[in-house]
Parts: sequence; C-alpha cells; structure tokens
Amino acid sequence: MLLNNYMNTNFPTLELRPPLFYSWDIGIRFELGVNWEREYDYPDNPYILGCYHRAISLFKALHSPEEDIYVVMDISDFHKGRNIRRNLGNFSSYVEKSLLYRLSHEIKAYVFPEDDEAGIYKTHRFTLKCKAADLNYIPLLKAICNQDLALKPSIYHRVYFINIDRKTIFHVYDDRGCDLLAESPENIRSIYKTFNDWILDYDRNLIDKVFK
Repeated sequence: MLLNNYMNTNFPTLELRPPLFYSWDIGIRFELGVNWEREYDYPDNPYILGCYHRAISLFKALHSPEEDIYVVMDISDFHKGRNIRRNLGNFSSYVEKSLLYRLSHEIKAYVFPEDDEAGIYKTHRFTLKCKAADLNYIPLLKAICNQDLALKPSIYHRVYFINIDRKTIFHVYDDRGCDLLAESPENIRSIYKTFNDWILDYDRNLIDKVFK
C-alpha cells in the first residue's frame, strides 16, 4: 500500500496510533479547548466554538488546497460480525463522492494490544488519497471535536491527516487538543511560531527544545 511505503520512508519508527506526540521526536501538541464551563452543554457554545476555531485554523495553515494528502480513518472492531463499512458512518459526507472508489481498506492487528490480551480485536484502516480541496474538513473537524461532548454530528473513529508533500501528520484526538508531527523541525517551524500561544503548556519545554 502507498501509505505504508510513505510512512516507512518518512516516519520509519512511528506506529500510527495515539498519543502520536509521545511516539515521535519532532512534534507539537496544541490545546484546543480552553475555559470549559459545566453549563456549556448546548451547540455552538463558547467553548466548542473555540475548539473549532483552533482546529480549523491549524488545518488551513498545514494544508494548501492543491496539496496531496492521505486521510486515514481507523475503526476498531469490537463485535464479531460487525459491518465495518456501515460503521464508517457518514465518512462519505466529508469527501467528494466521486473519489470514494479510491478508498482502500486494510485489516490490521488491534492498534492497542495492551487492551486486547486475547488478541481477538482488529483495526480496520480506511485510507483515501486526495487533494486537500476535496475534503470537507470543516464539518469533519467539528464532528471530531464533538465526540465527547454529546454534540452532533460526531465521529468517534481516529482520523489522521497526512500531508504528503510537507511530510506532516495532523491528528485532532478530541476537543482537548491535537498532535502535529513532522519529518523535520523545519517543516513545521512556521506553525510553531505562528501558533505558539496554543501550545499545551504541560509539554512546552519538550517542544521548545525541538525548535531551539
């Protein structure tokens, strides 16, 4: 598969599973959600709007419309006989439907083996190579941010955006934050400078060392 070749060349020791930031030497962890309040349980509340703004801004800065990207969606198979393709949900809502014939499907060993001692689960990896402009990324990012907040629409599967030319991997894990990895610090130095205020303070010292 082309994705596997790409990963082996540019991220040879990285396994595509969260938390990405702690699995690769060159990366940034950004905070998306700030100032959450208990009463923010309704759509378009100030907290979730802030999450959307940060996730969308980072995506735009990382992906020009005509750049080639891989969109990777991992679905965990917890139930024998589950119709995995049906559990893609409305993935087709987020890409040009004419491109769905390119969607590839790979069955892998469960990416969290520590949670599967019996070895009975699988990870179904769906990959689509497309232009960034082919992706309806704004509603997709919103759905990812919504997943733990009882807001709709939502996506619970892990979604990775891999920029082929810039050699970056962008993963919004939920409303709390996102990880950005790169093959070289220079590939994301401008992102580090522009969005420095959004860096998660817990990991800031480790991140600063990469760029100084």
